[in-house]
Amino acid sequence: MLGTDFSTGAPNWLDLGSPDTTAAAAFYGAVFGWDFASAGPEAGGYGFFQVNGKTVAALGPLTEEGATSAWMHHFMTPDIDATAAAVRDGGGTVRMEPGDVMGEGRLAHFTDPQGAEFACWQPGHTAGFEVASEENALVWAELHVPDPVADIGFYAGLFGWRYAEMEVPGMTYRVLSTADGDQQDASFGGVAPLGEGAGGGEEKARWVPYFHVADVDDTIAKAQKNGGSVLMPAADVPDVGRLAWLADPFGAVFALLKPNPQT
Repeated sequence: MLGTDFSTGAPNWLDLGSPDTTAAAAFYGAVFGWDFASAGPEAGGYGFFQVNGKTVAALGPLTEEGATSAWMHHFMTPDIDATAAAVRDGGGTVRMEPGDVMGEGRLAHFTDPQGAEFACWQPGHTAGFEVASEENALVWAELHVPDPVADIGFYAGLFGWRYAEMEVPGMTYRVLSTADGDQQDASFGGVAPLGEGAGGGEEKARWVPYFHVADVDDTIAKAQKNGGSVLMPAADVPDVGRLAWLADPFGAVFALLKPNPQT
C-alpha cells in the first residue's frame, strides 16, 4: 500500500504545474478541502497542498518551455545521479539534471522511453509528502503506455520494481510494487495499456494520480461546480472500488477512488 515509509522506487512526492497557481489552489481547495501554504518568496511561487497541516502534494508555476498543466509523480531514490545515468542507459531522457533544492533534497525530471514524464526525489531534510492512502490524499499511481511490459522493464532497471498481472474486463492490468517486502503490501500503483480505460481526449503516455475520496459522485459534483470536467464517469470496478477520471480547469488529469473495504 502506498505510504510514507519511503523505500527505493516508492512515490514520495507529487506536484502540480499550473499556469495559474492561485486559481488551481482555489479549485483543489474546493474539491478536496486542501489548504495552500506558500514555500516562501525564494521558492518562485511554489507551495504545499495540506490537510490538517500535513502536506499531501504541492503546486507551482509551469517552468519547462512548452509545458502544459499536469501532475508530476516523484519516486524515491537514494542516489539521483545514479538514477539519471540509469535513465539514459535505459533509453529514457533527462529533462532536468539532478540539482539541490534549498537543502531539502535533490530533484531531477525525466521522460521514460514511451513518453511518460516523471521525476525523482532524493530526500534531504524533506523525505516526501506526509499523508498517503487517506481521504483526500494520493492512494494510487497509474501509468498508461503503449507497451506496459517494456516500460515496466525500464523502471525495474531504475528501481527494481516488480509486477503482478490482474485480468480485468478488456485488458491485462499490472500491479506495481517496490522491491522490498511482501509484493502485495509493497504495491503502490499499476500499469494499463494506452487507450484502455484511459479517460477522454487525445491519449498520450502519462502517469495519473488517484486520490482517495469518501464519495466519488459528490467529489465529481464539486469539481464540475468549480470548473473541472469529467473524462471518465464514475464506475464501480470489481475488487477495486468506485473510480472516475477528471481534469481540472487547466487540463491537468487526475482520478478519484473510493477503495473497496479491506477484507
